[in-house]
Amino acid sequence: MNLTELGYVAGWRLARALPRPVVAAAFRAGADRAHRARGKGATRLRANLRRVVGPEMPEAELDALVRRGLRSYARYWMEAFRLPSLSREQILASFHLGGSELLGADVAAGRGAVVALPHAGNWDAAGAWVAATGWPITTVAERLQQEGVYQRFLAFRRSLGMEILPTHGGTRPAFDVLVDRLGAGAVVPLLADRDLSARGIEVDFFGGRTRMPAGPALLAIRTGAPLYVASLWYEPEMARAQLEGPLPVPDPDSAPLDERVRVLTQRIADCLAAGIARHPQDWHMLQRMWLDQRGSTDGGSAAPPPPASAGSV
Repeated sequence: MNLTELGYVAGWRLARALPRPVVAAAFRAGADRAHRARGKGATRLRANLRRVVGPEMPEAELDALVRRGLRSYARYWMEAFRLPSLSREQILASFHLGGSELLGADVAAGRGAVVALPHAGNWDAAGAWVAATGWPITTVAERLQQEGVYQRFLAFRRSLGMEILPTHGGTRPAFDVLVDRLGAGAVVPLLADRDLSARGIEVDFFGGRTRMPAGPALLAIRTGAPLYVASLWYEPEMARAQLEGPLPVPDPDSAPLDERVRVLTQRIADCLAAGIARHPQDWHMLQRMWLDQRGSTDGGSAAPPPPASAGSV
């Protein structure tokens, strides 16, 4: 077991063993230290949030927003570490999904649903809530170079009731399995605001060009399953999310497949941007995001990012 894996193990154990107020104060203090240190993660978050809020926001206000953003990111980690110790009732009570009746109807009808998510709020709590509600849920996790950490995150998310597929190295391609799961009525959430494959779709996002994964759009077009975009954020007492959609899918006769995927991915990007703009402090994007940032120094994160549920399938 290497030092990174030991850090995750220690985080899980301590966060679950100590009272929540004690753990929350410790994680908040860590976020404030990261803010004062202005390391790579905080610097990258600041640059990304500047794109969101525009040039009009004064530097002092942006600095306060970055601090809140780092505190939100620390809260995500603290709550993720504590999730496995919560009962089903606690999971259901600690998260609220606006538009949940839409997902319930999709699952009951057996058509499933694709949900495009940003790296915001607490997406693990969202998945745990769906599973605790009794709906089947399948998503994809990127493989990490450190296999031990990857396996621990798989076990963590599977313990919450989620089916997790690897982006590669599985017995079947992840996309094919997701098609099957949607046909059986499952909810398929996919993080969709950052492409991890270098094969993503180029879109406009907050006035700049970036790439986003084609997976959510392609799945919706291929299966006919409804496609939603979720905004996620924190309120003092709980994590929340709101569904938008289902998004209109281009008619099969309107254009070739690649153009339909591009159009629908741009619609996803527009919806993601609207949600992030409403709650910028809860967008946990501490990595490079826009194409014109590719030549600059990559900003890591205040803590190593967890294996993300990937949209690039």
